[in-house]
Amino acid sequence: MTDLTKTPADSSAAAEPMVRAEAVHKSYGLVEVLKGIDLEVKQREVFCLVGPSGSGKSTFLRCINHLEKINGGRLWVDGELVGYRQKGDRLHELKDREVALKRRDIGMVFQRFNLFPHMTAVENVMEAPVQVKRESKAAARERAMALLERVGLADKAGNYPSQLSGGQQQRVAIARALAMKPKLMLFDEPTSALDPELVGEVLDVMRGLAEEGMTMVVVTHEMGFAREVGDALVFMDGGVVVESGNPREVLTNPQHERTRAFLSKVL
Repeated sequence: MTDLTKTPADSSAAAEPMVRAEAVHKSYGLVEVLKGIDLEVKQREVFCLVGPSGSGKSTFLRCINHLEKINGGRLWVDGELVGYRQKGDRLHELKDREVALKRRDIGMVFQRFNLFPHMTAVENVMEAPVQVKRESKAAARERAMALLERVGLADKAGNYPSQLSGGQQQRVAIARALAMKPKLMLFDEPTSALDPELVGEVLDVMRGLAEEGMTMVVVTHEMGFAREVGDALVFMDGGVVVESGNPREVLTNPQHERTRAFLSKVL
């Protein structure tokens, strides 16, 4: 197990990746879910994580914004340690309030939409800027309406989640994450809970974000999206990175037998 007091590697500020993981380990009791993850996500990059269920993809995603605490190694977002502060050669865990402040810069979209059922679409998008950033309701509403228009749902602003399809709810969830003006967006299988005919509308919104230069880490089973939109792809299995590279190259000509076996079932 990697010691959490390890000295970080030097990196130039000019080439600072948005996400950097060094020997990241995560265990639940005796079960080791992440067994030393090393990877970098560049600024403005669409970084896709693929692999079988239970491979550690979603756990790693949750570690990026400290929803899960790592047991070893280190994680940085935009040059800052995730969940810790370094003093000398030791790490000190941040207080919950400090973690929450840093988490404001990271948007996350889950498999399930997690919208507030008693709030309309526009109220869901407004909520965090008003409550967390103390924006005025007028300013938050104006921005929320602009974001709903961006995801093609301006006409559904007054609808409650129960009045929206799954795809529409997920697009509201994306607008809600964008309302905090994040520097990084995390997507945890955002289309897996959707009926097949609704998947495209969510992926179209994600394509638009990619074109605008949003840095995105996407756990997905949508190999077409990874091939067309992704800048980098990592195949994980058993808590380790098995293979990584350009999505088109990995998907077309995988080098590892485990990757080939997985892709033969999903492509």
